[in-house]
Amino acid sequence: MMFGYSDEWWALLFVPVVLWVPFGPFLMGGMGVWCARRPGWWPRVWSVLLPLVPVAVSAAVIILPMDGWDDPKRGEDVLGYVLVYVLGITVLPWLLGYGITRVVRGVRARRERRRGRESRSEPESTPEPEPMMAKDQDQDPDQDFG
Repeated sequence: MMFGYSDEWWALLFVPVVLWVPFGPFLMGGMGVWCARRPGWWPRVWSVLLPLVPVAVSAAVIILPMDGWDDPKRGEDVLGYVLVYVLGITVLPWLLGYGITRVVRGVRARRERRRGRESRSEPESTPEPEPMMAKDQDQDPDQDFG
């Protein structure tokens, strides 16, 4: 008997569930940033696979004890689990990481486009002022003074 459970393998499944609470939001925020920076199917697959074990195991613990479904508080527990554990710890950090990264990239791209337009509207190089010549230097330098 390990950790008070008769099945040792079941206790090993709870380790990711316990670690998901403090570290899951940071991991999911990072996954959202990864998805925003590299569009494609690979980051999105990992965004689903990473929280799969902690969320599925904790969902099984909430849903599987079928003896109390007649209790009205059971529905409130499931709703609270979905709101806090699934949406609050898993989905919301991903959305924040994804959204903030997309907004920052959009603002930077707009700023770069604006800088590009401003530099094109100004002349490429400003003409240099003509040097002032003294009155006696008005003559051609190749002219013979002899």
